Amino acid sequence: MVKSSLENIRHSLAHLLGAAVLELYPGSKLAIGPAINDGFYYDIDVSGVISDNDLPKIEKKMREILKTWRTFEGREVSPREAKELFKDNPYKKELIDELVEKGEKITLYASGSFTDLCRGGHVENAREIDPKAFKLSRVAGAYWRGSEKNPQLTRIYGYAFETKDELQKHLVMLEEAKKRDHRKLGRDLELFTFDDLVGKGLPLWLPNGTLIKDLIEKLAVEMEKKYGYVRVSTPHLAKEELFITSGHLPYYKDSMYPPMKMDDGNYYLKAMNCPHHHVIYKSRPHSYRVLPIRMAEYGTVYRNELSGTLAGLLRVRMLSMNDAHIYCTRDQAEEEFKKVLELTMEYFEIFGLKDYWFRLSKWNPENKEKYINEPENWNYAESILRKILKDLKVKFVEADDEAAFYGPKVDVQFKSVIGREETMSTIQLDFAAKKRFGLSYIDAEGKENNGVFVIHRAPLSTHERFMAFLIEHYAGAFPIWLSPIQVAILPISDKQNEWATEVYESLKSKDIRVEISKGNETLGRKIRESELKKIPYILVIGEKEEKAEAVAVRARGKGDQGQMKIGEFVKKIKKEIKDKK
Repeated sequence: MVKSSLENIRHSLAHLLGAAVLELYPGSKLAIGPAINDGFYYDIDVSGVISDNDLPKIEKKMREILKTWRTFEGREVSPREAKELFKDNPYKKELIDELVEKGEKITLYASGSFTDLCRGGHVENAREIDPKAFKLSRVAGAYWRGSEKNPQLTRIYGYAFETKDELQKHLVMLEEAKKRDHRKLGRDLELFTFDDLVGKGLPLWLPNGTLIKDLIEKLAVEMEKKYGYVRVSTPHLAKEELFITSGHLPYYKDSMYPPMKMDDGNYYLKAMNCPHHHVIYKSRPHSYRVLPIRMAEYGTVYRNELSGTLAGLLRVRMLSMNDAHIYCTRDQAEEEFKKVLELTMEYFEIFGLKDYWFRLSKWNPENKEKYINEPENWNYAESILRKILKDLKVKFVEADDEAAFYGPKVDVQFKSVIGREETMSTIQLDFAAKKRFGLSYIDAEGKENNGVFVIHRAPLSTHERFMAFLIEHYAGAFPIWLSPIQVAILPISDKQNEWATEVYESLKSKDIRVEISKGNETLGRKIRESELKKIPYILVIGEKEEKAEAVAVRARGKGDQGQMKIGEFVKKIKKEIKDKK
């Protein structure tokens, strides 16, 4: 028996899910049911209501039906025959019309008494599906074809693997992911909140979260100073003409907020910082001697995301980007791009991030509508980016037809501790801005040269996305330099309050973030509360510590560290903070 690919197993299970729902909820209409990264789903116009509580019942029905299936038999049919079969299903009829319009063949696949419109890609034999290796996971809402103008359907998700063991490993990983979910930890650790009165996708940073966010920005300022950046600050909005010049209008209009009509024209909230930076560069002439100019800003931008796509801090409507644009000559582009990659990797070392690689996204010379027509620059830019990645001996892959319209880019890909692959940040090489904004410099011969290359970079992504990533990476247990509270002081009884207060004031005077718990709770409860806050160090003060003018140290994840004099402890913790351990 030929072993089917995992994708074929998952696609076959989507059919099985559709068949089960039709049996349990007669009159339901199936829409689309594809395989996805960890399983499958089916969008269904359900006759009735399906909730998460109904999933065990549907799962049971799927296993009953699976016993009766043998294979997936495909056949090509005419549009008329297909429409007759799905005459009561507007979703399938729309898909059939699209296939006809594209000149593609129409195929049906049947298993048992169930037939579906499908391109194919199934197991050869239904026995290849392990009935214990799939599990329905959740129910969600989904608009037909992803448009809020269309009917809302019920989307049923399922996990699927080749074996029961692989499924169990995945479920264990998902449980770990729940513990690390940045939305839950964000609430528990009082980092940020959302409120419908303010609006969806607009995070409110609480004191703890703001402190961490500010420390990350402080690090960025220090690192950018080291790498020769200058900092600028730009408005949150601009006139329509700026975004027409940049190309964001009309091409990016759907992702921008509607215009604000003012007495001197239409204004838009900015979706990108680069147009403002280009105008700053152009505000005065530049000699080749001052290039490159590295212009940085933690600039706040706004994206008009649909409410249904918002996901905690990972997808929001307001983003503060670790943004910068480097203006350089063609000959400087290679060295400057290399420095950006080196800066990016230095950041990752500081944060302890290791499981990452790079993706070189290239153009497609045949796709003339998508890309600026400068073949020489495209070939030159892609060749130097490839050379840089090889010289740095980093892991990278190449991807065709994924570049920005104005130049190639290097995406930083991460695999998170919970197994999710995502793009952390992007570094782009732009040779179109010079024409759109008339960017130039005075060359060695005193002539105006418009060969300005622009590097767009945001190595720490946005505050929102990077914070979500860090929360999940550390499971909320931030390294000491980032922890909102670095030390908790716990006197065993009121008799030790005086010495505990002295310790508190001593640490506070050394700029150590510290809190003291003088309540009447038991020591065990105080320790538990501090551990839930994920505070790196707990200093217990009892009668012995008071007499010795010392503290009993407990380190997060390591337990008791013994008794220390205050001076000794301060020296230890200050070094850890400085070294960003």
